[in-house]
Amino acid sequence: MNQKERMLAGLPYKAWLDGLSEDRLENKKRIFRFNNLEPGHFAEKDKLLKEILGKTGERVNIEAPFHCDYGYNIEVGEDFFANYNFTVLDVGKVKIGANAQIAPNVSIYTAGHPIHPESRNSGYEYGIEITIGDNVWIGGNTCIMPGVKIGNNVVIGAGSVVTKDLPDNVIAVGNPCRVIREISEEDRDFYYKDRRFDVEDYK
Repeated sequence: MNQKERMLAGLPYKAWLDGLSEDRLENKKRIFRFNNLEPGHFAEKDKLLKEILGKTGERVNIEAPFHCDYGYNIEVGEDFFANYNFTVLDVGKVKIGANAQIAPNVSIYTAGHPIHPESRNSGYEYGIEITIGDNVWIGGNTCIMPGVKIGNNVVIGAGSVVTKDLPDNVIAVGNPCRVIREISEEDRDFYYKDRRFDVEDYK
């Protein structure tokens, strides 16, 4: 098993061997083109995103600047949106479902290093897959750590550090991120805290 195969299998690997440096360099070139694209070039933006990402739906939108290691390890569903400064260390797979809404400065980290300094100094690192379900809203400045699984219909509050799995249909917040309550049918009629919708076409 070469180092790229080890990386994709979630095993310790060395990031400068077996073509991995070259893969990252090619992706940096694509990312550079994307981040420096003149505003209003919507077709070219869509084309570049689909060249960078491993798998997408028809409708995908990421606001520049955007950064990732490889790109081909990222899969996103239909109607994906990420705001400014979205950073993905996609050493391991990152799979995100449909209707994702990702606020500014969100970081998704599959990558990590051994705790012990001698093991860490050996040059070995790892990537553990992260999966995120459908209809998830991730608040600004959130960090999602290696190996986390986030369910469907989850809302994550701004500034959270997600170190453990989150089930479906919850609001979670904090460092470390914890579930504070389930999302209920009563939540449907409010757009912010105790403010009710004053229109009818939100249902």
